[in-house]
Amino acid sequence: MRLLVLGGTVNLSRAVAAEGVRRGHEVTCAARGTSGAVPEGAELIEVDRTRPLPDLGRYDAVVDVARQPSWVRSAVAAYPDSHWVFVSTVNVYADDATPHGTPATLPLVEAIEEDVDLAERPEAYGPMKVACERIVLDGATSAMVIRPGLIVGPGDPTGRFSYWPRRLAAGGEVLAPGDPGDLMQVADVRDLAAWAVTASEQRTIGVYDGVGEPLPMADLLTQCADGVAAECSFTWVDQAFLQEQQVEPWMGPDAIPLWLPRPEYDGLPAHDVRPSLDAGLTIRPLADTTADTLAWLEATPDAPVSGISLDRERELLAAWQIGRASCRERV
Repeated sequence: MRLLVLGGTVNLSRAVAAEGVRRGHEVTCAARGTSGAVPEGAELIEVDRTRPLPDLGRYDAVVDVARQPSWVRSAVAAYPDSHWVFVSTVNVYADDATPHGTPATLPLVEAIEEDVDLAERPEAYGPMKVACERIVLDGATSAMVIRPGLIVGPGDPTGRFSYWPRRLAAGGEVLAPGDPGDLMQVADVRDLAAWAVTASEQRTIGVYDGVGEPLPMADLLTQCADGVAAECSFTWVDQAFLQEQQVEPWMGPDAIPLWLPRPEYDGLPAHDVRPSLDAGLTIRPLADTTADTLAWLEATPDAPVSGISLDRERELLAAWQIGRASCRERV
């Protein structure tokens, strides 16, 4: 198979290119080439997607991760007869509160058809992806859309999940955020890449969420700890306290990654994965993802890791224990 990856230098698009090469396909990556190197065995053709794509030949399948509608519109016009796998996002959904949603049950945000600078309007990300999806589904002869949730694993440029392998490996008392029963799901970048290549080979059509099994946070952290053979204990700290202490959710230097405010985000990390499994997605054990992520972190000193420092975590745990002791005294 001749596979064109629009991108191929960072995270999921690079993993797709690597998986295509591993399976013996002829892989071409069309990118500026400034964000990183393409995998060994793939060909890089430097392109500027702010301009119409040049004639790169005929391809059996195209995988695209773009968010700018004009880029996708130009690419679909250039390769309408290839099978398309477009990588979108769960941020296309208008409902983040309802757990166990699927593409068939969840409403979408209103599309933004023009290119928007996300530095000025970050909220336009999901709406632009809606527009990109429509361009692909309406313009390509056959197409599949994958809507990933939180993508994790080696090479993660966001540092969100990476916080946990590093923190758990350090051991000791670990601040666990929110309620142990809060659902959370992650997807290994390599599993999504393998699915995208398989979908290209089989010309799979339809719209699916690229997510893992939704797990209670207690189970998720336990499986992660098993993956790095951590000797630690978890102290569960509730949402109200974290908000009072101005701890940020999700990601950032003042955040505890994977923690989301509830109930307004009960649905965002808890999509029903069954339709995706039925469509060919396979999921590796979370412990394996955690172990491989830690190995990558140890081999990559400058890898990004989001989240609070150990000192800040100790401060929060101490304040939490003092507050609980004070409550017991009043009782």
